[in-house]
Amino acid sequence: MRKIVLAAVATTALSLAACSEGTEESAEATADSAAADAEANMDAMAEGADEMAADADAMAAEGAAEVDEAAAEAEAEVQNETTAEAEAD
Repeated sequence: MRKIVLAAVATTALSLAACSEGTEESAEATADSAAADAEANMDAMAEGADEMAADADAMAAEGAAEVDEAAAEAEAEVQNETTAEAEAD
């Protein structure tokens, strides 16, 4: 009887060890997957930030061109000349 109980305990211990190993592998896979997702999200955020910076640069350049044009128009009106002449000054 003692041998049967010892065999049962040994079998249970081996089963738990195998289960624990499987759980550890699953947790490791989950952590790897989470790390890959985080990296992909960071890459996407970096691309989005680059696009936003490029858009901001384009908007600033467009705004500067509009300011230059408005200044040339104002100068032309004040000095009684064409806009082209005012831009040349």
